[in-house]
Amino acid sequence: MAVEQGQLKKLSYKKQTALGSAASGSGGQYLRRETAAFNLMKDKFNSNEIVTHQQYTGDTYGVSKTSGTLSGVISPATYAAFFGSLLRADFAAITAISGISLTIAGSGPYTLTRATGDFLTGGVKIGHVVRITAGTYTGTARDINLIVTGVTATVLTVVVPSGATLTAQGPVATSTVSVIGKTTKVPTTGHTNDYYTLEEWYPGNSRSRLYTDMQPASAAVQVPATGNATISMPFVGLGRTKGGSQVLTSPTAENTNTILSASNAYILINGARTTVATSMSLTIDGKVTHGEPVIGSRTLSDVVRGEVNVSGTVTVQYDAETISDLFVNETAVSIICVLFADGSATSDFISFVIPRAKFFGDDIDDGKKQLVMTLPFTAEYNGSGGAALASDQTTIGLQDSQA
Repeated sequence: MAVEQGQLKKLSYKKQTALGSAASGSGGQYLRRETAAFNLMKDKFNSNEIVTHQQYTGDTYGVSKTSGTLSGVISPATYAAFFGSLLRADFAAITAISGISLTIAGSGPYTLTRATGDFLTGGVKIGHVVRITAGTYTGTARDINLIVTGVTATVLTVVVPSGATLTAQGPVATSTVSVIGKTTKVPTTGHTNDYYTLEEWYPGNSRSRLYTDMQPASAAVQVPATGNATISMPFVGLGRTKGGSQVLTSPTAENTNTILSASNAYILINGARTTVATSMSLTIDGKVTHGEPVIGSRTLSDVVRGEVNVSGTVTVQYDAETISDLFVNETAVSIICVLFADGSATSDFISFVIPRAKFFGDDIDDGKKQLVMTLPFTAEYNGSGGAALASDQTTIGLQDSQA
């Protein structure tokens, strides 16, 4: 028999219709990854018996359960389904705001002012990446990524992550402002509870390991000073079956979206870009654990979820006390991190928007180098956000240009 190789192993997934209903057949998708390791675990119990032969009488088995970790580099759409399940709300598009008269003014940040109507009721939020997608403009204006740093009924305040200069003009009739791709956030009601079937297919030996009732437990995102943005996503599940044929038949091929690198990242704290950041880490923890065993069963009936907890760390070159003072004064801040694929005007991206967080440290390292300050943070529920307001009523929101 052939010895299997990781390069040849195929990992696919498909969302289940419900708990206990393993997915099968077509409709799944292969997953891009750096590593993916899933396993079956069984509780083990030892014995403290005293016997005359003075030898150990052995361990016994308890209930079985599954777990694993998927690790890789971040690209648009690749992990969108799992992010939506972790945040407990599917990604959804925001309807483009069309037929408006729009004026561009300012010199960075810029303002987009509409003559009538309401951006707030249109669903635009601080942290969204938008584009002007219709209207007769001159110079640089249409079809360029803009990060929203402020929203009122008639005015969007934006910055241009590509560094381009917007051409002041207007009012321009029949303009359209579009929130690009789809967004999700931890909702206040209507939380989803998704389960997945994941399959490891080993073609060399025609063997399948099928993991069922799996849920993403957390996601750890790392953005280094230079290099690729990475993700590590543990899973918690209930069952595993082995077989000689592929269960998730003919999955869709992995997407080919560009890997997101740190050199194209854009980080804003309280609406102002941080140009001296050396790294950012972000953990979204769904507090997902295995459920409780019951007498007479070798399996668990479900997994258990707690609240969604978001925390992380920003490190910056120590060049001022401005950010440190946010910690000293216990000031709540907003944190926006947009990971772009490249420096082009319409680059793909994934954004992470934390409307309200607090820093809990400002330690500075030492050595024969530029000094770095470490700022750990914890996100908290943004009670002042909500529908028709400038920010979301959530701990974290995501936007994916290809979701």
